[in-house]
Amino acid sequence: MRQLLTSCLSAIRPTGRRWLALLAVAVGLLPGSLAAQTLGEVSGTLLDQGTRQPLPFANVLLRRLPDSIVVANTQTAANGTFALASVPLGRYLLRAEALGYRPAGRPLTLAAPTPVVRLGEWLVSPAAVQLGSVVVQGEKAALVDDLDKKVINVSKDLNSAGGTAADVLQKVPSVAVDENGQVSLRGNSGVTLYLDGKPAPSSLRLDQLPASRLETIEVITNPGARYSAQGAGGIINLVQKKQVKDGWNGDALASLGTRDKYYAALNLSRKAGKFNFFGSANGVSNWFRGSAALQQVATAEGRTTRTDQTGQTTRHQTSKDLQLGFDYSPSDQQRFSLSAEVYKNNLPQTSDFATRLTRDADPAIALHNQNLEMDDLYYGRLSGSYRRTWAAQPGRELTASATYTLDGGTVTTEQRVLDGPASYARQARRQLLDVTIRMPSAQLDYVHPLGDKRRWGAGLKTDALLSPGTADYAVQPAAGGEFVPQEAGSYRYQYQQIIPQGYGTYQHKAGPWDYQAGLRAEFTGLRAQVQPSGSASQRIFNLFPSATMARTLPHDQRLQFSYARRLNRPNFLQIVALPIYSDARNYVVGRPDLRPEYVHVAELGHQATWKATTLSTTLFGRFTNQAIQSLRTIDTVATRLSGQPDFIARTSYANLGRTTNYGLELSLTHPVAAWWKLIANGSFYRSQVASYAGDGTRANFTGTAYVLNTFSPTKTLAIQLSGNYRAPLVVPQGRLLAVYGVDVALRQRLLGDRAALTLRVSDVFNTRRQYTQLEAAGLTANLQTKYETRVGYLSFSWFLGTKKPASTPDNQLKGDPGGFGG
Repeated sequence: MRQLLTSCLSAIRPTGRRWLALLAVAVGLLPGSLAAQTLGEVSGTLLDQGTRQPLPFANVLLRRLPDSIVVANTQTAANGTFALASVPLGRYLLRAEALGYRPAGRPLTLAAPTPVVRLGEWLVSPAAVQLGSVVVQGEKAALVDDLDKKVINVSKDLNSAGGTAADVLQKVPSVAVDENGQVSLRGNSGVTLYLDGKPAPSSLRLDQLPASRLETIEVITNPGARYSAQGAGGIINLVQKKQVKDGWNGDALASLGTRDKYYAALNLSRKAGKFNFFGSANGVSNWFRGSAALQQVATAEGRTTRTDQTGQTTRHQTSKDLQLGFDYSPSDQQRFSLSAEVYKNNLPQTSDFATRLTRDADPAIALHNQNLEMDDLYYGRLSGSYRRTWAAQPGRELTASATYTLDGGTVTTEQRVLDGPASYARQARRQLLDVTIRMPSAQLDYVHPLGDKRRWGAGLKTDALLSPGTADYAVQPAAGGEFVPQEAGSYRYQYQQIIPQGYGTYQHKAGPWDYQAGLRAEFTGLRAQVQPSGSASQRIFNLFPSATMARTLPHDQRLQFSYARRLNRPNFLQIVALPIYSDARNYVVGRPDLRPEYVHVAELGHQATWKATTLSTTLFGRFTNQAIQSLRTIDTVATRLSGQPDFIARTSYANLGRTTNYGLELSLTHPVAAWWKLIANGSFYRSQVASYAGDGTRANFTGTAYVLNTFSPTKTLAIQLSGNYRAPLVVPQGRLLAVYGVDVALRQRLLGDRAALTLRVSDVFNTRRQYTQLEAAGLTANLQTKYETRVGYLSFSWFLGTKKPASTPDNQLKGDPGGFGG
């Protein structure tokens, strides 16, 4: 549970004068001529004809008739809107071109009586590509790298078959996922997870979430004021599958993995008239084996102990998930949605260790240890929303939503010595954590256009987190006997956190320029009571400004600069003084005086497109103050009281100075040949953190790399070969060594596209393993962890209704479902 709920983020607290100066510069950049135009104007919103989703970054050209000379051009915004201003009066052909769609054209006339033409919603249809006797519809690309958001279309990634959301995220530039499912972005682990645009339950782990449940994954590296300020590393939004096409649609999946790994899923939807019903059911049963090795040297109170430990771990994950919901659209301008989801996850884990302890010149002690952990977790979620638009005012939108999440479960850990000298304590220890988390949330968002070029938006939101819990400690004096509760070492706690929020945004478009500015206000009210160790409380008010400037350049290019201030609030296990033992020698405890960390994030991005090739380049910088860091030290008092020949290590948290990350990201999508498509991305950046001893900083140059090759040797066969690499990374007390691996997958379409058979092998060369080097006062440790990463999966999919697999898993961009508020 500690790994599920604990993360370390970073930030910098600015002064008020800096923000005033920034806002003054932003206002100064806005064009001065906001008066009504004397020439003609054309505006509208480009939408997918079937899904009515907006099409971002589509080219819109205005050609003069009859000579077809281009007199104006632009690109659609993220919500599909476009505007062409200062156009001479006359007869024109308006043309829209979007990747994966048929070009669309509309004749129009700008005359003195009607110099302004507002098209409203302009619907375009997907392109049909003729390959021999097979007609292929244009589809989403496997990875869409926009300047402000990266979208992974999960179904187009063959290496996700039988895998998890963590496997899919390895494809994103600068993203790393460790062996515990913890995500970091550009070296910052403060990433906030969302599920369908709402805060995800704390028990959600990406390495346990089946990829087949997901439609897309959105990675937002620098969210604006519309988004919650929580998450200094950015936001990852997991969008679950929900079909919106007429009639029955869906898919069924069964997957079999080597060494006892099984998965089955069913997704169904039914659209009839104004109603769209949807649901899904998933079941998982996976066995995983792993190994670990530890070499540690600890010195305190005049004695030195060396610990050499090797071990084997077995864990069995079983989970069940059920989701039901419906949409009701009484008109094209209104939609009501209601959904419910329940999830149950059981994760027993057994670890057997052979330990050798050497203290000074004394004879070595050999022990056989066993650690048991049983995670019995659940969550339930009920969500409702209402969306209202106005046909007469394109861009005007009102959205209201409410969500209630119940999250919790029990985590039981036991540590025992199975074999060792009589002088070593043989009694078993057990800690039982019982956690309940209630998270109600409500929000209201409104966007209002001010003509065709300007708009403002505002929103209110309240998040609450209420968590009562217990941590009961017991010992077993003799093997096979009853566990005896111990008052000393048992705790009760109450945790309450209320966060009211509000924001305002302003957007202005002037020719090739697009300006956005926003300000978000958040108040954090926090109170924690822990018996018998004490209490903690915080009352913090913050303002979070953001700004974006973008310019459309000739030849399908776009340049964008963005800035935002964000924060990372410590979670309750980082604050409450509640010791949680992972084994008899190591425990984690919160720190009541821990404060939020603050971060300034700045990005400068450039995107260029040549036919089917897209290159995105981003310069970024993250500057963090009051960085929350995890520190491991020797607990000399607990060691003395234990009477054992080895040391007890204590892990806690501190606001440790500043961290700085800055560097470059690249992402390339390129069709090498008609049968070979390439996606390559990577990052190179400098990571700097404060030293745990407070005597300076630790820094290194690091980065990530990912390459995905998609081959189509026949019309029905697709093959993917991919590899990823994460370079060594410094931490306050040491460094994490490099991690790398290669995956391969193939998919054969069957039965006239009604079915597909997918074979995947992850980590072909069995190279993915975690190496951690730590060093503190009187303590050095080297930890090597190897989970079962080389796994073969065979999956069979059956597609229902109009839902069919793509002829190739990486075709052209069809548009994404957009972002989310909050």
